[in-house]
Amino acid sequence: MSALKTIIQNELRIIEQQENIRILYACESGSRAWGFPSKDSDYDVRFLYVRPVDWYLSIFDKRDVIERPISDLLDINGWDLKKALRLFKKSNPPLLEWLQSPITYAESSSVAEQIRTAAVFAFSPKACMYHYLNMARGNFREYLQGEQVRIKKYFYVLRPLLACGWIENHGSMPPMAFDELVDEMIPRESALYGMIQELLARKKAGDELDFEPRLGLIHDFILERIAYYEKVANCLETAPGNQDQALDEMFRGALREIWGEK
Repeated sequence: MSALKTIIQNELRIIEQQENIRILYACESGSRAWGFPSKDSDYDVRFLYVRPVDWYLSIFDKRDVIERPISDLLDINGWDLKKALRLFKKSNPPLLEWLQSPITYAESSSVAEQIRTAAVFAFSPKACMYHYLNMARGNFREYLQGEQVRIKKYFYVLRPLLACGWIENHGSMPPMAFDELVDEMIPRESALYGMIQELLARKKAGDELDFEPRLGLIHDFILERIAYYEKVANCLETAPGNQDQALDEMFRGALREIWGEK
């Protein structure tokens, strides 16, 4: 990992130079951060950045994401801080996940920690549960129909469903680690827990986990949980009140911290 981390950090420095930006925070966001990578999994690198102050002082709308072509090894893209804070106001789960990633590549500003602190008060159980529920439904519909299914896709349905359970139980952002969600939400003595652990061991060992017969026990659990959380989500609380002034000040503070007083 140390060699790959150096490669990724070099790529981030190149992006800074080419785009004339400063990267505030960069992390791993995909299966490696979730705890179930395959041997050939790529690195899903996500970052937050700011541009010089004058870039924002324009009457024109400008592109607020940076994306690099996906290779066999790296998938790198980032959000402008202004975009990130607008999404944060809506309790955006991908952003909240990035900020708690167990694998970080850069954190050159205090703003990431400021957002983490504010997230405790800005978290919307309803918005986040709907995000995970829609992710689970979409992957289930796309990959897990019929008698033969892409069996590795069970992870991409189970994880968001278990995240829904975490939100219902704790009213907070679920952890990224799949193991932690499984241990919290699935009884260890159950057959379902054993089946999930067997799949997880196979995936980490490098098994293809491509088309195989549908796993009835997991399939039935998914159907039941989707129906259940569709009812629960509508009853949850939305995000708290107006945060505009605090987010504006967080954005201005980040610009001052990176570029100095203007």
